[in-house]
Amino acid sequence: MARVIWKGAISFGLVHIPVALQSATSSETIDFDWLDERSMEPVGYKRINKATGKEVSKEHIVKGIQYEKGRYVILTEEEIKTAHPASTQTIDIFSFIESDQIPLANIDTPYYLAPDKRGEKVYALLRQTLIDTKKVALAYVILHTRQHLAAVMPIETALVLVLLRWPSEVRSLDELALTKATTSASLTKAEKDMAKRLVNDMTGKWEPDEYRDTFQEKIMSLVEKKAHKGEIENVESDVGESERKSADIIDLTELLKRSLRSKTDDKPEVKSSSKKTVASKPKAKKTVEKKPKKVASEKSVKSTRAKSS
Repeated sequence: MARVIWKGAISFGLVHIPVALQSATSSETIDFDWLDERSMEPVGYKRINKATGKEVSKEHIVKGIQYEKGRYVILTEEEIKTAHPASTQTIDIFSFIESDQIPLANIDTPYYLAPDKRGEKVYALLRQTLIDTKKVALAYVILHTRQHLAAVMPIETALVLVLLRWPSEVRSLDELALTKATTSASLTKAEKDMAKRLVNDMTGKWEPDEYRDTFQEKIMSLVEKKAHKGEIENVESDVGESERKSADIIDLTELLKRSLRSKTDDKPEVKSSSKKTVASKPKAKKTVEKKPKKVASEKSVKSTRAKSS
């Protein structure tokens, strides 16, 4: 089940529907890390002064907006905060429109809406009303300190909140500068008939199980093959980071053993409430792995190849 990222209510007129917002999408992309091929050390991002080429520390960086070419207006964090809209927990519906009136280019990110705090009946009422009237609701909502234009739509047995791009964010088709050869093309009846026949011949149904990211599948298959051959490079990270991560991860079996020993000996163990426990290791998705903690203290790091399993 998707994690609830926001709780609030849909509001229109005197109707108040408690809802919980959940992401309707997930991002599955290949995560490539940058490594120095000479030492297999991670390569990070730096804040570089474009004029001098030197690194700039965080405390010397300010935010500015270019007012004229080469001239900037500097804004403080406090000034930026005052521009943020007042945070509310409400999806404020202000209009109902036909769904086909929303331009495709304005559609951005979908979120699922679930009824919350005994709001099931009024939730179902809004969903059914939108279905019966063939309408969608336009609303304003504030997420992560930013105000959004959104549409509340029925989807099967549920409601979905679709964030919309502001009209000012969508470029006009005029920017394409299409010529009359495209906009007023002279198409013969035979050409149109053949095109329609081709479309009809290729017409099918929406089959989501058939659509796959073949690039990701091939990359992960290659990773698995190289890993099984022992083609894995040990990567050394910052010593402090390694020590911190090692402290955060405790084997659950070891934790249980400690608990049993504590009961047997009737002696209190050192509190570990600040430590994070992990029941099992997540499946590795990258071609790199970290050295044991004892190696982290070495001054120099050499690239090693793991022996074939």
